[in-house]
This record gives sequence, C-alpha cells and structure tokens, in this order.
Amino acid sequence: MHDKTDIPYFNAMTITKQKQRLFFYFFLLCVSQVFAQTHRARDLGIPFDGTPGAYNAITDVKGVLVGHSTIISGKGKISLGNGPVRTGVTAIFPAGKKKKPVYANWYALNGNGEMTGTTWLTESGFLETPIMLTNTFSVGTVQKATLQWMVDSSWSSEDWWWAFPVVAETYDGFLNDIYGFQVKDTHVLEAIKNASSGVIAEGNVGGGTGMMSFDFKSGIGTSSRILKFPDTTYTVGVLVQSNFGHRPRFKIAGVPVGEELKDTLRVDYKAPPQFRRQSGDGSIIVVVATDAPLLPHQLKRVAQRVPLGIGRLGGIGANGSGDIFIAFSTANQNAYIRKGKTEVEVLSNDWMNDIFDATIQAVEEAVINSMIAAETMEGVNGNKVYKLPHEEVIKILKKYNRLQIESKKN
Repeated sequence: MHDKTDIPYFNAMTITKQKQRLFFYFFLLCVSQVFAQTHRARDLGIPFDGTPGAYNAITDVKGVLVGHSTIISGKGKISLGNGPVRTGVTAIFPAGKKKKPVYANWYALNGNGEMTGTTWLTESGFLETPIMLTNTFSVGTVQKATLQWMVDSSWSSEDWWWAFPVVAETYDGFLNDIYGFQVKDTHVLEAIKNASSGVIAEGNVGGGTGMMSFDFKSGIGTSSRILKFPDTTYTVGVLVQSNFGHRPRFKIAGVPVGEELKDTLRVDYKAPPQFRRQSGDGSIIVVVATDAPLLPHQLKRVAQRVPLGIGRLGGIGANGSGDIFIAFSTANQNAYIRKGKTEVEVLSNDWMNDIFDATIQAVEEAVINSMIAAETMEGVNGNKVYKLPHEEVIKILKKYNRLQIESKKN
C-alpha cells in the first residue's frame, strides 16, 4: 500500500507523463501534417503580386467546392483497356451541391479542345451545373454520370428540369491508357462526393493526374486574390488543369527558367499509345470564380484576361492546344428566376481593372502551383515525365535576383 504522502506524488507523476504523451502526440501530428502538405510555389520563394486568400485557392470564394477522383494503376507496356492508368476526374461546384444557377461566361484562346454546355451558357448567361474536368476521351462518360447523379440526388427542386453539364478536357495519352476509356461512372461520383471547401489537393490528382506542362509534370493547380474596395472586399479564385507549353518559352516571375533547364530532365519517351503530340501542343482549362457582383458580359471580359496570365508563363495558345476558360460569379444568387423580374447588384466597369489584375495574377500562380506540387510520373510503355526540379528553380531565381525569401526546403 501507498501511504498518503505517495498519492500526490503518484498523481503528479501521472499527470506529467500524460502531458508528455499528449505533447508527443501533438508534435507527431504537426510533423505529419507538415510533411503531408505538398510544396507550393510560395514555399520556394517564387515572388507573386497580390494578396492571396486564406487557402490561396478557388475555395476562398465562399460556397465553391472542389473534389477529385484519382485513378492510378499498372505499369509497363500498354494493354488497351487494361492500363497503365494515369487519369481522373475533378468536380467544381460554384454554389453547393443543389441547383443554384450563377452568372457565368466563357472564352477560348485556341479551340483545339472541348468544354460542353457553352452554347446555352452564352445564350442564357447562367451556369446551372457543376464544372467537371477529365481527359479528352472521357467527356461523354463524365457528362452522363454527372446527369445521372443530378437525377439521383434531386439536384433540382423543380418537377421538370433539364441541364447541359459543363465538362472540359485535356489530353493525357502520353502517360495514360486514354484509348482504353478508363474513367467510369464510379469515378465521377467519387469526385462529386469528395467535393468540399478548404484546402485543395494539387499536382497529380483528379483530372490533372496524367498532365504535363512545359515538358515537366503538372496537373491541377489553384490560387486566389483578395481585393479591397471601398466598404467591401471581394475574392477572385482560379483553378487550372494545366497541360500545355513548350519548355524553352517557360518563365517563372519573368525568369527564363525553361531556357535554363532546356537540357535538364527531358521527357523520357519510349513508345506511343498512338502519340503525335509536338512540344508546345496540349491544353489548359481555367476556371475563374469570384464573389464580386458581375454580369455575364463582364464575366466574359474576365475570361478574356486569362491568356495574359498564361502569356506570363510563356504560353502562346499553340495550334494544337485547347485553351478554354470559364468565369462565374457567386453573387446575385437570386438572379435566376422562372417568371417575373428580380433585382441584382452590378460592379462598376471602372472597378473591374482590379478584377482583371487579380485574375491574371492568380492564373500565373495556379499553373506554377500545379507544377510545384506534381511528382515525377511513369506511365504507358515506361514513358516518364519528371517533376520540376525545385532546387534548380531556386538557384535560377537567385541567379536572376528574383528569389523572394529563402525557401522552406532550405
């Protein structure tokens, strides 16, 4: 037995050990979270203009949800329909998972690609569905599965409704068994189910799983900007599925990184599925979201500024590239009515320069984020695309006096 003098000591020791354990577990949790987080462009000290939101993501625009389904399996020689598979689906909901149409518009810099639903988008001025991203040959599957989900989930409260889901694509056949039609309905439903606010996974995920930019690995990327206006604040968020660019033209913060790395980690091309892509071909899909009260014609103007961000990186809208962009506003959610009239807010055209600038800045950063987050990937027939070498990028930025801070890796 313990006497009374032992009990306080025993309790104190127990409490101390418990605190030590709790501290240790908390430390492990913090460490695991740090190592679990993928590097982003700002982590390397890449300088950017503007002020990002809390997540530096399209989800900084309230109500926007993003989800991924990533499909990776197999390796070695391609077997049509059996892999290797390096593809996926990304779902973007403008205003939650029930029908809530928002003002929107779109623009194509070069039209060697597809974004479904744009005819009615132009005609009506409304985006009525989620925006789905996938590979070129899976557009039909994704559109059908999205419609099926809309039916099964009672997407609309109306007795009679119809919709043209917006589905956009880029080509991942260098790494993926694209001719094997690997995206299934279950993957579309997974991306929809996973859609949430907050932090967004980038790089080799979702529709961006098998993509490459400037002959380096890329994929999904995102960024945002906070804009202060008199008596209010607005947010502009961007998400990209990046799959474009010729390496010698590649620039980061105005620095000719592509030229400096022109002979570094070249794409390892061994055999085609039926591959005819030339350097510089490819595609990029850009989704721009804002909570600023913009009308459809103003959102067209926003979408038309996306190429300026792409141009900063060295993109030229190449002949073989599908460069297609969509912009929407989550403001004025009472604008969509079946009968009668309604009132909406409209931002002055004279105030739109800041929106344009934020869009350009966020597009540039989102593409670079897609490359910084991406990892080296080997796909069909052993074809391999290497990740952008972080340490080399830091050295090059230092050489040109463009490194903003010491990178977290250092």
